Amino acid sequence: MAQTTISELSVDELKKLIREVVYQTFFEILGDPDEGLELRDEFKIELQRALASTETSQTSPVRDVAARLGLTW
Repeated sequence: MAQTTISELSVDELKKLIREVVYQTFFEILGDPDEGLELRDEFKIELQRALASTETSQTSPVRDVAARLGLTW
């Protein structure tokens, strides 16, 4: 596999590389504070209920909501 130098990267590739390095560094420093923890049964039930309600709910375009509220868009 050929080695690529930074000078050979496009701007988008460099941004992606920086993002990955920053994310990895933050994760190494902070870790996952919830690692190893389990969800309480009550929370699981509430989460399932919330997910089910969003699946069945209807959404409205923001322009329609703004019009109903008398807001200019």
